Amino acid sequence: MAATTIVGYCCQSYTRTLKLMGSRFDITVVAENEDEGNQYIDMAVGEIQRIEKLISSWDESSQTSAINRNSGIKPVIVDPELFQLIERAIAISKLTDGAFDITYASMDKIWKFDGSMTEMPSQEAITASVSKVGYQHIRLNKEESSVFLELPGMKIGFGAIGKGYSADKAKALLMAHGVKAGIINASGDMNTWGTQPSGEEWKVGIVNPMNKNKVFAVLPLNQGAVVTSGDYEKYVKFNGIRYTHIINPQTGYPATGIISATVFAPKAELADALATSIFVMGIDVGLNRINQLPHVECILIDENGNVYSSEHIKIEKE
Repeated sequence: MAATTIVGYCCQSYTRTLKLMGSRFDITVVAENEDEGNQYIDMAVGEIQRIEKLISSWDESSQTSAINRNSGIKPVIVDPELFQLIERAIAISKLTDGAFDITYASMDKIWKFDGSMTEMPSQEAITASVSKVGYQHIRLNKEESSVFLELPGMKIGFGAIGKGYSADKAKALLMAHGVKAGIINASGDMNTWGTQPSGEEWKVGIVNPMNKNKVFAVLPLNQGAVVTSGDYEKYVKFNGIRYTHIINPQTGYPATGIISATVFAPKAELADALATSIFVMGIDVGLNRINQLPHVECILIDENGNVYSSEHIKIEKE
């Protein structure tokens, strides 16, 4: 655990880095001493592990796996927490006109972004790859707290929302236990509250996708979340067009045009989902949609390095 001591202040910040949900998490808390800091970080880790058991599609004993196993067969009764997460995911699907869709997990993996692809998949293969995708085919029964996937072979997954949700829940738990300030950084899905021990705001640096060793902007982050989705490493190029690893769940085609999308929102769950969706929606539609949402802002970078931002954000260039 690393501790940053601020002379003249009663508290310090304590950070631990570990692997959770298959990803790197950095958990920082402001506490009176190291024992207290460790106790709070352990609490956050326990909460993230609890959520992973609930939403993991790899864990065969999870409720999410049970939903997927019973697609086209019967509804599955789930905990209210999972039911509500799926309910909110469907609401985000409607908000983004299907650019975000947890049934993306049903897609056939026909695109490869490891350098092995030499030609585009056929139109038939692309169309077939999304034949079981569609949030409209998720049936929710609130009275029974049950979830039913109508199409046989249909699956849901929380890859584009799960880390953000776990960061929100860990933050809420720590705040409920009186932790005055901290950061939950779930592989770039950052959720903050309070201030640094010095009293200064937490600040987040936006990486320059054209040069990952450089930060092109630094912004204060207070009581909110920020998520960046980038495709500068995972993409393929055919006929002069750059296709990213983020695939449109409606068409089966990878997104084009944007290489980095950073979204600021009150909750990491929403920021996580929107950052992925904007790639699919594109710059014009994405900016228009973000400008209609209260307390949500974004910074987008296209493949030529041009920077676009929503209406109410001020960028401090480094």
